[in-house]
Amino acid sequence: MSPTSPSSSEVAVNKDKSNVDEVVSAVLIEGPRTRPKRGLDFWLIFLAICVSLFMSALEVTGLSTALPTIVEDLKGENFIWVGSAYPLAATALLPASGGMAQVFGRRITMLIALGLFALGSALCGSAQNMSWLIAARTIQGAGGGALQSLASIIVADLVPLRERGIYTSFIALTWAFAAAIGPLIGGSLAVKGQWRWFFYLNLPITGLAALLVLAFLRLKTPPGSLKEKLGRMDWIGNFIFIGSATSIAIALTWAGLTHPWKSAATLVPLIVGFIGLAGFLVYEEQWAAHPIVPFKLLANRTSLSGHLQSFITPILVISVTYYLPAYYQAVKGDSAIHAGVNCLAMALMLGPSMIFTGASVTITKSYRIQLWIGWWILIIVMGAFTTIHYGTVKARAIGLSTLVNIGGGMLYSAQYFPVLAPMPVSESAHAIALYSFFRTFASVWAITIGGTVLQNELVRRLPVEFTSRFPNGVALAYGSIPVIATLDEPLRSEVRQAFVESIRVIWQVMIGIAGLGLLCSLPMKAHPLHTQVDESWGMEGGQGNKDVQTSLANGDVEGAEKTMSESEREVPTLSRLN
Repeated sequence: MSPTSPSSSEVAVNKDKSNVDEVVSAVLIEGPRTRPKRGLDFWLIFLAICVSLFMSALEVTGLSTALPTIVEDLKGENFIWVGSAYPLAATALLPASGGMAQVFGRRITMLIALGLFALGSALCGSAQNMSWLIAARTIQGAGGGALQSLASIIVADLVPLRERGIYTSFIALTWAFAAAIGPLIGGSLAVKGQWRWFFYLNLPITGLAALLVLAFLRLKTPPGSLKEKLGRMDWIGNFIFIGSATSIAIALTWAGLTHPWKSAATLVPLIVGFIGLAGFLVYEEQWAAHPIVPFKLLANRTSLSGHLQSFITPILVISVTYYLPAYYQAVKGDSAIHAGVNCLAMALMLGPSMIFTGASVTITKSYRIQLWIGWWILIIVMGAFTTIHYGTVKARAIGLSTLVNIGGGMLYSAQYFPVLAPMPVSESAHAIALYSFFRTFASVWAITIGGTVLQNELVRRLPVEFTSRFPNGVALAYGSIPVIATLDEPLRSEVRQAFVESIRVIWQVMIGIAGLGLLCSLPMKAHPLHTQVDESWGMEGGQGNKDVQTSLANGDVEGAEKTMSESEREVPTLSRLN
C-alpha cells in the first residue's frame, strides 16, 4: 500500500464526515423538513380557526341585504361608509397584525382580534345613528381583518404549501357556509325590523371561538420580555402605513359622493396616501430594523403577480356580492330576504369551486392553469351581466351570479400559491399578512368603485320627481330602495329603469378590471411548492428540526437522515427567487 493512500478506516471516517456535511447542508439550506402530525390537537386548532373565520365571512356577506333597511332606519346618507369602514380598518391594521403575530405569538394576537371584533359587533348592534354605526364598524373591521390574516398564518405554520390546498378547502367550506346563510340571516332580520341582531349574533360565536383558542391554540411563542417584544415592533412603519392607507380609503369613500373626484378634498388625501405608501416601502427597505413588509416580498415577478391578482379578484366578486342584491330589490322589487335567497346559489358555488381548485393544486403541484381559467370565466360573466335589462327574467342574473363564484373561487383558492411559492417559509407570516392586506384593501375599492358609478349614474338617470324627495342628495336614494315598490306608475318603472341602467355600468367597468387581472397573471412562473414548514411556529412540544440537530450532535447520521427523509426535499433555491 502506498504511504499516501488512505486506509479503509480513514475512508469510512471521511464517508461519515461527508454524510454529516450533506445532512447539515440540507438542514441549513432547505430548512425544517419534518411533516407536522395530524393528531387531535391539530384538528382542534383547525376548528378554532374555522369558527373564528365563520364570523368574518358572515359579516362580509350578510350586510349587503340588510343595508338598505339599516340606512332607512337610521336616517343616514353616507351608506358607503357603513360598508367601507370595515375593510378600511382591516386594511390599515393588517400588516400590523402580521407583525404582532411574529413578535407576541399567534394565540395572544388572535385573542386581541376576537376581542376587537366582539366589541365592534356590540357597538354596531346598539348604534343610534350612522356616525355611531360607522365608528363601530371600524372597530369590528380591525378585528375581522386580523382574524382572516391570522387564520392563514396559523395554517401555514402547521401545513406545508404542497399539502395546503386540501386544508384550505376546509376553510373554504366554512367561508362558503357563512356566505350562503349570511344574506339570508341579514335579509330575514332586516324584514322583521331586527337588523341589530345581525351584529349581536356575533357575540356568542366570538365567545366560543375565544374558548377554543384559549384551550387548543397552543403554538410556540417567541422568547423575550414584554419590553423586548415591544422593541421589535416596527412602530414607525406601522404609523406611516396606517396613515397612508387610511388617507387613500377616505379619499375613495368621498370620491364622487361627498366630494367630486377632481376636488381638493378628494385629490389631496389620495395623493398624500400614495406618496405615503411609497415612502413606507422605502423606509421598510432602508431603515426598519424589523420591517413588517420586507421589500423582498415584492422583489420577484411571481409573488408580485400573485399579490396584484389578490387585489383585483375581490373588486370583482365583492362588487357582484354588494350590488346584485340592490338590483334584486330596486329593479325586481324583492324584499331583503328574497334578495338573500336569490344570492344563495351564488354563495353555494364558492365552496365547491375553492375545494376543487385547492385539490387540483395539491394533486398537480401547479397553479397557473387554474388562475388563467378563473380570469377568463370572470371576463365572460361580467360581459354577460351587461346584457341584463329591465325586462330580463331574474333567473338569468341568478345563473350568471353562480359563474362569478366559480371563477372567483378558483382565483381565491389558487392565487395564494404564487404569492408563497417563491418565498422561503420563514417569510410566510409577512407574505400572508401582505396578501391579506391586498385582498382587504380591494374591498374598499370594490365598494367605492361600484358605489361611485351607481350614484353618478343615478344622478343622471333618476326622474326629477323622484330625486326631489331627497333634499340631502341622491346618495340617500340607496336607502330609498325599500320604498320603490310603493311608488305609483309610471314613476316606479322609471326609477327601476334608472337603477338597472346604472348598475349595468358597474358591470361594464368590471369587464376592464377583469381583463387587467388576466394581464397581471401572465408574468408568473411555475415554482415548485414547499414541502416544509417553519418549525419556529409549530405546536408546542413539536420536535421538528431539533431531532435532526440532536442526531447530528450525537453522531447519529442515519437517524438524522431518517428524520429528514420523512418528507421530500424539494425547496426553492436562491436562483428560483429571481
